[in-house]
Amino acid sequence: MYQRLYINIDHVATLRQARRTVEPDPVLAAIECENAGADGITAHLREDRRHIQDDDVERLKTTVRTVLNLEMACTGEMVVIASRLRPYQVTFVPERREEVTTEGGLDVTRDPKALRSAIEQLAAIGVRTSLFIDPDVDAVARSRDLGAVAIELHTGRYAHHPNEPAALRALEDAARHGHEIGLAVHAGHGLTTHNVGPVAAIAAIEELNIGHSIVSRAVFVGIAEAVREMRAVMDVARTRG
Repeated sequence: MYQRLYINIDHVATLRQARRTVEPDPVLAAIECENAGADGITAHLREDRRHIQDDDVERLKTTVRTVLNLEMACTGEMVVIASRLRPYQVTFVPERREEVTTEGGLDVTRDPKALRSAIEQLAAIGVRTSLFIDPDVDAVARSRDLGAVAIELHTGRYAHHPNEPAALRALEDAARHGHEIGLAVHAGHGLTTHNVGPVAAIAAIEELNIGHSIVSRAVFVGIAEAVREMRAVMDVARTRG
């Protein structure tokens, strides 16, 4: 089964915000990624607006030709924005102001009422929802019970310890369970061309979200070539898997 590659363009905006200027433009980066074969574009509108800005998501909504996956915290402000923009998908992620990047999955037991309400609101207007969770079978089951149609498995532990069998096994078990109970299974965080192979080979994972590695590689080869390189490694792993 073909595995989709969504490119997270947050860190193009991070580079722009370092100088508070207009370049590089993450929307132009999204266009280049699509031209290079990306199946979708992911952007995280953080509450503190540290990289992606409101104007970026407004322009992405009207510019992206594939699909837009909007990452956000489950807050009233963000649900209002998503309800107005109506991206293809909203992925609810945890946020802590002190973190450099999203570390760890969403705690789906913390405020299930708020999560369920947000998922229902978005589903009512045709927006699919995904929950960014740790590769834990119980969290997978709870995500389905909350009404999400998809999950994104946090691959951070595996990315930091790619030679640790338990880290990959946790992803395999969570992905398999998600698929068995009818969820669409995605994955992402810390994936590079050096470690993506074993994750791409997991049959139940139908989509990968990759950002920082693509932007980092783009400094040397350009963003289009960085996307093509990632796509090639994924395809080889998928064939062998």
